[in-house]
Amino acid sequence: MSIRMPGAVKGVLTAAVLATASLAATPSLAEIKGLEIIAPASPGGGWDQHARTLQQVLQDQKLASNIQVVNIPGAGGTVGLAQFVTAKKRTPTVLVGGQIMLGAIVTNKSAVTLDQVTPLARLTGEYTAIVVPPESPIKTFDDLIRKFKADPGSVSWGGGSAGGSDQILAGLIAKAVGVDPNKVNYVATAGGGELLASALGGHVTLGMGGYSEFAPQFQAGKLRAIAVSAPQRLPGSDTPTMKEQGIDLEFVNWRGVFAQSSAKPAELKELQEAVAKAVASDEWKQAVKQRGWIDLYQPSAEFAAFLKQERTQIEGTLKDLGLVK
Repeated sequence: MSIRMPGAVKGVLTAAVLATASLAATPSLAEIKGLEIIAPASPGGGWDQHARTLQQVLQDQKLASNIQVVNIPGAGGTVGLAQFVTAKKRTPTVLVGGQIMLGAIVTNKSAVTLDQVTPLARLTGEYTAIVVPPESPIKTFDDLIRKFKADPGSVSWGGGSAGGSDQILAGLIAKAVGVDPNKVNYVATAGGGELLASALGGHVTLGMGGYSEFAPQFQAGKLRAIAVSAPQRLPGSDTPTMKEQGIDLEFVNWRGVFAQSSAKPAELKELQEAVAKAVASDEWKQAVKQRGWIDLYQPSAEFAAFLKQERTQIEGTLKDLGLVK
């Protein structure tokens, strides 16, 4: 699991710079016609944002045309994953996914796993924000922890799918403050709009999700961030980190893109090169900066190796936290 990664992030960024330099010398690619990008979640969430940003950059850079984004929400991305694996597509198709999906595969005992797809690239990471409505009596992270320790069940933690990054982080926070992670009152949502509605409506004590997903609500004064899981405050943000507030914990949620295992070698190479070109572009880099994402790009082979290690760590963490047997 991608925790305490400042050194690793630096190494990945260095590799990305080298990769970018080598890509600059390669000839332009032919457009991929009729690409479909599956976002296995509701509109508005992190996977959907990544799918639509990738769509825009691929089109603008003339790397692909007639691109369609398809949302298939459910079960932490495993519904979309299952359809992606079993579908017989005539057009090239890719799937956006991430850390949440690995946890959901375990907790949902999914019959379909990431072993049945081909990693194309790891794209980005994002720190988690913990948010409350402006009128909430919880004004600080310390207020939240005091309430949680006094009566764990009285605090409802709204986040993404069961077993995903948000629930893992909630469990880690519980463990850090001496509360049994099994007592976390976690309210799973399909992410995106559903999570935002729960947080805005006060249907949960707090909301958890990618900082950029909540950013428009912060700016409008409709939500207030009381903590962020970064090692230091994010640029342009006055939200204190958990570490500043006495919880020695960092956490970053990564996202990536996958191809169908049935893709022919020539098609796979075309997709890999198109994604690599897209993430090396100034347009992608600007979008990453604007959304507050972290550039964690890894090409296909490195991403595949990372996934094996990540899956082992996540499965172990879920067991340690009592979230799965």
